[in-house]
Amino acid sequence: MTRDDQVERLIEAGLALASEVDLEHLLRRIVQTGVELTGARYGALGVLDRDGTIREFITVGVTDEERARIGDPPVGRGLLGEIVAHGHALHVPSIAEHPRSVGFPPNHPPMATLLGAPIVAHGQVFGRLYLTDTQERDGFDAEDERTVTVLAAQAGVAIENARLVDELRQAQGELARLEVLEERERIAKELHDGVIQSLFAVGMGLQGIGGLADEPEVARRLEGAVEDIDGAIRDLRNYIFGLRPGVLADRQLDGAIGRLCDELAQRTGIVAVAEVDPVAAADLASSAGDVVQVVREALSNVGRHAEAATCRVSLRTSEAGPTLEIDDDGRGFDPTLAPEGLGLGNLRARVEALHGTLEIESSPTSGTMLRVRFPR
Repeated sequence: MTRDDQVERLIEAGLALASEVDLEHLLRRIVQTGVELTGARYGALGVLDRDGTIREFITVGVTDEERARIGDPPVGRGLLGEIVAHGHALHVPSIAEHPRSVGFPPNHPPMATLLGAPIVAHGQVFGRLYLTDTQERDGFDAEDERTVTVLAAQAGVAIENARLVDELRQAQGELARLEVLEERERIAKELHDGVIQSLFAVGMGLQGIGGLADEPEVARRLEGAVEDIDGAIRDLRNYIFGLRPGVLADRQLDGAIGRLCDELAQRTGIVAVAEVDPVAAADLASSAGDVVQVVREALSNVGRHAEAATCRVSLRTSEAGPTLEIDDDGRGFDPTLAPEGLGLGNLRARVEALHGTLEIESSPTSGTMLRVRFPR
């Protein structure tokens, strides 16, 4: 490859790298580009961790089988560390004679010469690009060194670009999520302030008319209509309960469960309390959103069906793992005969998704106890 060809290919490479926004693909493309521009036999890029060690090692010219036989990637404290300490492109005509060379592990392909450069992104050294041996010439030359210097600079810009695109996508996803939550909040407010208030006014009007009715049948029908409206209001409040966002906005499980109990009390008048062991909450932190949905589903059932005066939600820890209990002093039911309308099928599905087990104890005299055991 002539010098003019190399410059032209380097310009093309810069444009190609700048257009690649997938970071994983970009890193491999950087190594491949270095190999092609210099005619190297092998190429690699070591992505650095915060302590300077190599976190990820991307290679070109080495098969998967050879990588497996070599074993662990280099730690980057020897000659590869010199690339970062050097601060710019480093040309080593003889790897074996360099004072910081520590040799190669068993089953490693023989490598005689090295050309490398640090890649700087976001003002910090992101990784080390290095190339070894040449396929058609006797080692690297000064033009190759200049080429690798420019390529490393292009790579740093391309990596920054890929990261910015990824951050933008994440921000757009978060913005879309917030827009959905705001829309749900708006719908919930309109249901509460508009539809529920209108239904309540109609119900009050029908109750007044019922008191004036001379015919018992008319009064009975009006009373039934009022009960139907009350039922519709209860259902709408349940829908609003499910629409309201942000119950886990701070990702604190104990606070979220407490807010769910408060909302149940506001909706139904049931006295609801939460007792949460901080250790159990910490154990379930990674599944907090799913646990909240289990509690929400259970409390929704209590509000709709239990006719309870009190309800308690407790989350405690044990040797077997965290245990969640929701108990009420309501009318109870026979779990074996419970219709699907009680929502137990959905509750069981949620618990199974968390790899937990659901136990139900219920009777007309002692109310209902739901117990969910989570694996540790």
